[in-house]
Amino acid sequence: MIAHAGTRALSPLFRLAQRGMAAHVVLPAACEPARFSVLITRRVPPKAVRILSTSPLCEVQQWDSDDPMPHAELLSRVPGLHALFCLLSDRIDEEVLDAAGPNLKVIGTLSVGYDHIAVEECKKRNIRLGYTPDVLTDATAELTVALLLATTRRLFEAAMEVKSGGWSTWKPLWMCGQGLPNSTVGIVGLGRIGCAVAERLKPFGVERFLYCGRQPKPEKADRLGAHFVPLPTLLAESDFVVLCCSLTPETREMFAEDAFRKMKNSAIFINTSRGAMVDQDALYSALQEGQIAAAGLDVTTPEPLPTDHPLLSLKNCVVLPHIGSATVATRTSMSILTAENILAGLQDQPMPAEVVLQ
Repeated sequence: MIAHAGTRALSPLFRLAQRGMAAHVVLPAACEPARFSVLITRRVPPKAVRILSTSPLCEVQQWDSDDPMPHAELLSRVPGLHALFCLLSDRIDEEVLDAAGPNLKVIGTLSVGYDHIAVEECKKRNIRLGYTPDVLTDATAELTVALLLATTRRLFEAAMEVKSGGWSTWKPLWMCGQGLPNSTVGIVGLGRIGCAVAERLKPFGVERFLYCGRQPKPEKADRLGAHFVPLPTLLAESDFVVLCCSLTPETREMFAEDAFRKMKNSAIFINTSRGAMVDQDALYSALQEGQIAAAGLDVTTPEPLPTDHPLLSLKNCVVLPHIGSATVATRTSMSILTAENILAGLQDQPMPAEVVLQ
């Protein structure tokens, strides 16, 4: 079972790093350990690298590229590591953990999700796992609303018409989409991001919010005026269906043919959560056949989506390259938190944000 440790008030180290000040931990000489080997698997905001490289605890190596480290390269670099700073696109499986060996104490992932990590193996090996909740909530909620508006108002389609010469004159029925006033928005997963999305959509005149999940969340729902309903009810009654829940064995491909058939023909489907929760073949069919009106995706399977994928041929499907958290401030905060998680884990101290493996 996996439980999330609450994200505590950020430590002085985190706050110093956010202000761009080099931060490091100084231990009394008597208890100063040998330097810990840390691998950063990608080019990340420099403040995070500086936190680790200026610490007397750490000896840092980095894959200095915007592209993922090849898996074979990762396997060749992890032996003897004490800490691994990884990204969502890195596959940290049993093979990697075996190659790393018994020195590996902590993994810090620059993400909220951790389905790319063999968590059960981490538990067996007493490897601690840090992640980055909360800091990307606002940015992801902003992007979700932007994607919803771009999809329902057909912004990308309209922009292409301008570029291709399709804009001839003003036409009363041309490029008409659906508005949010008096609509019903269904949110699948009323967590941090789901709540933030609802709060941002309220000023647009949404008439009703529905939500579903494992259990009702009356405190959050009352604040938003949201109603807890079963998933089939949410699908049948919502004008906009927004997927905001975590990827689990239960939610994998939860949006398949049956789910899309329950939705209104005029419904807009938005996913900024995880691509694996959607059967993309079923989504393509639903869009092509008019079972639903349109879809906006910031996540796909695989990532990147091949340029010849059928979804990319549809005018009523907007696909973005997983940029939910892509603001400078958010990505910097995420990377700093990852570095701080690693430092805390190396010193056997509480992490600011830890996935507790029980």
